[in-house]
Amino acid sequence: MVRRLLRDDQYERIAQLLPGRAGSRGRPAADNREFVEAVLWIARTGSLWRDLPEEFGYWNSIYKRFARWSKAGIWHVVFAALAGDADFEEVFIDSTIVRAHQHAAGAPKKKGDQALGRSRGGLSTKIHALVDGLGMLAKFSLTGGQAGDSPAALPLLGELRPGSVAADKAYDTDALIAHLHTIEAQAVIPSRASRREQRPLDEHMYRSRNLVERFFARIKQFRRIATRYDKLSERFSAFVALTAAFIWLV
Repeated sequence: MVRRLLRDDQYERIAQLLPGRAGSRGRPAADNREFVEAVLWIARTGSLWRDLPEEFGYWNSIYKRFARWSKAGIWHVVFAALAGDADFEEVFIDSTIVRAHQHAAGAPKKKGDQALGRSRGGLSTKIHALVDGLGMLAKFSLTGGQAGDSPAALPLLGELRPGSVAADKAYDTDALIAHLHTIEAQAVIPSRASRREQRPLDEHMYRSRNLVERFFARIKQFRRIATRYDKLSERFSAFVALTAAFIWLV
């Protein structure tokens, strides 16, 4: 028997967010839980869809359903609902590189940018993450692996007004520092050596930046996140949203 990941109480927290629930439009989906378990199995093991255990159902039907839900943004809806519990008094921003398998390349150009690029380690994707004071993912975005870290910071912050923002010195840019000053948030970011005036740094708060590193270590226990196999960023982003939602449930 395949090991399952969701307890009854965990599934109940997301059941009303899924298509096919009682009272929603469309056909009822009595097997939503089995389907979510199947996608979690793929995310955890990193296996090919064809290798999905038969007890979950026919692999191609599950794959097509996953693709439909990804296009409709269902996984992001579930993640956003759970991430609504985030505590934004302190936030931490960083990025991590995900190596892309050779099968991840080759998406049709008409599909647009797929957040793939060539960095020093080869073909890769970068996950930019904003975690809260408990190290839980609140927001994320994807870029090609060659992209810089700092340009993703302001879009991640958006309308948030945290008490402090911690990041490494790669985020020490005039635009970000000015924004944090405007929203009266403490910048826990080391100054670049080239800055004429070095800002004071709260070393105690900066040490807590390891929370975002610990989150990356945790989410990469899901092998479908540790290595990117999906050609479309839409699909890979869906896996990130699903696994982050699962971490919120644990």
